[in-house]
Amino acid sequence: MPHSDTAGQDVRAVLSVANISKSYGSRLILDDVSLDLARGELKVIIGPSGAGKSTLLQCINGLAPPDAGQIALEGAPLDMRNKHALRAFRQCVGMIFQDFNLFDHLTALDNVSIALRKVLGLSPQNAAQRAMLELDRVGLSGRCKLYPAELSGGQKQRVAFARALAMDPKILLLDEPTSALDPELVGEVLEVIRSLAKGGMTMLMATHQMDFARALANEIIFMEHGKIVESGAPSELLAPGAATRTMDFCHRLDLEI
Repeated sequence: MPHSDTAGQDVRAVLSVANISKSYGSRLILDDVSLDLARGELKVIIGPSGAGKSTLLQCINGLAPPDAGQIALEGAPLDMRNKHALRAFRQCVGMIFQDFNLFDHLTALDNVSIALRKVLGLSPQNAAQRAMLELDRVGLSGRCKLYPAELSGGQKQRVAFARALAMDPKILLLDEPTSALDPELVGEVLEVIRSLAKGGMTMLMATHQMDFARALANEIIFMEHGKIVESGAPSELLAPGAATRTMDFCHRLDLEI
């Protein structure tokens, strides 16, 4: 299995996923999945529907606790049965969902600031100031008083990014963050991710945006039937004429790469 070139990077894993398995009833969704994420890396997970991409991200964040395996942050194993430890872990590992998961009754500003107040204990004034910094970071400070129903899909997803970034995460997990967007709105969200990658944010992203993955990912991970089938640098897996499962998948989707 080829691996990405990590020369010049801190190769110590910020996040380690070891032998994760997950079933729903008799259906095995994840089958002994392992991966490491180094500081500053952007790894992209691709694969057909039902491959286990979203479930893997949910397992990592404790939304769907794995049946077997171990997750560690900076070398410290996570005990998901310990609610305090899981809450602390989630403060360090932000999650961006397909469908935004914003509070419809709160403005963009309040959607970003609520966790700063309720989780970190910041004063309303300090939480609002920090929230405005993050909304400005994603280009939405001018829309801070609008409610989700008044925002486009791309704007709602950027509010979700601001909310996650306000918690100063060490890692971002991105579950197909552009899949619910109209095609003309995808670019604005990818630009936020591109800016974060250039700034050194550590990210694990499930996506079908292959042009984006080829340009920015340190490594592409191809999943199928709950397993990692192959992984490697985009220059390897997507090289012209490469006889890889990743290339075959892209051709089947009729994607230009």
